[in-house]
Amino acid sequence: MNTKVKRKRLRTRWRKQDVELTLLALPTTIWYILFCFLPMFGIIIAFKNFKISGGFLKNVINSPWSGFKNFEFLFKSNDAWIIIRNTLGYNIIFIILSIVIPVTLALMIGMLHNRRAGKVYQTMMFLPYFLSWVVVSAVGWAFLSFDKGIVNQFLVNMGSDPINWYMEPKYWPYFLIFMNVWKGLGYGMVVYLATITGIDKTYYEAAVIDGASIWQQTRFITLPLMKLVIVMMFILAVGRIFYTDFGLFFQVPRDSNSLFNVTTTIDVLVYKQLKSATVGMASAAAFVQSVLGCITILTANWVVRRIDPDSAMM
Repeated sequence: MNTKVKRKRLRTRWRKQDVELTLLALPTTIWYILFCFLPMFGIIIAFKNFKISGGFLKNVINSPWSGFKNFEFLFKSNDAWIIIRNTLGYNIIFIILSIVIPVTLALMIGMLHNRRAGKVYQTMMFLPYFLSWVVVSAVGWAFLSFDKGIVNQFLVNMGSDPINWYMEPKYWPYFLIFMNVWKGLGYGMVVYLATITGIDKTYYEAAVIDGASIWQQTRFITLPLMKLVIVMMFILAVGRIFYTDFGLFFQVPRDSNSLFNVTTTIDVLVYKQLKSATVGMASAAAFVQSVLGCITILTANWVVRRIDPDSAMM
C-alpha cells in the first residue's frame, strides 16, 4: 500500500523533464489558442445583424441580435435540396474513392521490386496535389473549350460535332469526381505507402516460408496492419462531409450558370450569397457546417468503436 502511495506521489511531482516538455509544447499551445479557440468568439456573428462601422469588437457587441434569421437563407432557399444533395452526394463518393484507389495503388507500388521505379510513380502521382485549382481550371479549359479545346478538335477531326462542355450538366459529375481523385490521389497514397513501409518485414518472411501467396500476404498481413490508418483517414474525411473544395466546384466549372444543378454546394452558395447577403449569413452557414461536421465525426467514431474499439480515435 505504501509503495503505491509513493509511486503516485512520484508521478504527481513536477520534474525538470516536465518543464522541458512544457516549453516544447508551449508554441503549439499558444498557436492553437490564438488561431483555433480565440476565433470561436466570432460564432455570435451568426446570431447578429453584423454591420461594419468601426472596430471589430465594437461592431460585434453593438450589432443587434437577429436570432436565427441568418440561417433562413440556407433552409428556405428554393435550391436547398439541390445544394444538400450535391454536398453530401459528392463527398460520399469522394470518401469511398479516396480510400479504395489510394490504398490499391499504395499496395501495388509497395510490391514493386524496383524502388527507383516506385519513387518515380509516387512522384508523378503526388505532383497534381501541389497544383492550385486555378491552374487545373486553365488546363481543363484547354481541353474542354468549345472552339479551341483539344477534345473538340479531336471530335471534329473524327467527323463528329463539337460539344459545348460548359453547357452540358450531364458530363460534369464525372469530370468533378475525376478531378478530385486525380488531384488528391498522391497525398492519400503517400500516407498509406508510409504505413506499408513501416510494417515489419519479418511478417512477410514468415508468410513466405509458410507458402503464402502475394494475395494472402496482402489480405492477412498488409491490410490488417493498415486498418488503423485507414479508419483514421475515414473518420477525418467523414468530419468534413458538409464541406466541399470551393476551387473544385467553382473554379473548374468556371461558374457556369448552366451547371448550377450539378456544381453548386454549400460553400459555393455562401460565396454567391455574399455578393448580396451579409457577413452574418456566411457565419451562420459556417456554424451549421461546423456543428454537423462535429456530429458526423463523433457518430463515425462511435460506430467504429462499437465495431472495433482498438481502431477508434477516441
